[in-house]
Parts: sequence; C-alpha cells; structure tokens
Amino acid sequence: METRAEPRVLVLGLDPYRVPGPWDPEPVAEAIDVGLAKFAEHGVGVETCLVGLDGSDDIEAVVEDALRAHAWECVTIGGGLRHSDDRVELLELVINLVRRHAPEAAIAFNSTPAGTYEAAARWLA
Repeated sequence: METRAEPRVLVLGLDPYRVPGPWDPEPVAEAIDVGLAKFAEHGVGVETCLVGLDGSDDIEAVVEDALRAHAWECVTIGGGLRHSDDRVELLELVINLVRRHAPEAAIAFNSTPAGTYEAAARWLA
C-alpha cells in the first residue's frame, strides 16, 4: 500500500476540461499531471483545487473548502487564473480567499503547469 505524504501544498487553478472555447485541453491536463508527479518524487504532499469557468462551480465556495481542508504551507496559483485580463476579478477573489483562509501559507505562482513543484518548492521549509 502506498503511503501518501501529508498535504502541504494546495494548487489552485482552472480545470482545462471546463474552460469554454475551441481549444484542446489535453496538453494542459498532461502538463498538470507532470507537475503534480514531481511532488510525489520529492515526497511532498499536494492537493489540487481546479475550478471550471463553465458555470458548474460556485468558485468561491469550492476554493474556500479547499483552503480550509488543511493547514497549508504553500498555495500555488496557476497561470490560467493570472494570465487573462478577463479574469482579474477572479484572481482578486482567489488571492483574498487565500489571505483570509490560509494566512500562514506562502503564495507561489508557477510559470507553466509542469513547473508547479518548482514554484511551491521555493517557499517550502
């Protein structure tokens, strides 16, 4: 039986399968998997909270629940939430939820989904 490391890092981002538009979500989903695999390689527990922009999530409630689930050492916010002027209000909401519900957690930003571990590792003790 595999032993999972205690979660220390929460990754907040967009679910590539629930972002509307004419695009292929597979490469992003694969890159997310690559990035998350690095946590296991380094023995660091991680959980994800990927929200949809298709109206299927109460984003505030979903993110709040994830933030309250553990005492996070680091919260990494994915590029999908940061790289669009159309989503600046969503980014503000997420940042303020982290500040409110995980005030002791460091906040990290990844450059790519595959680089999520490296982003969090900059802030892990």
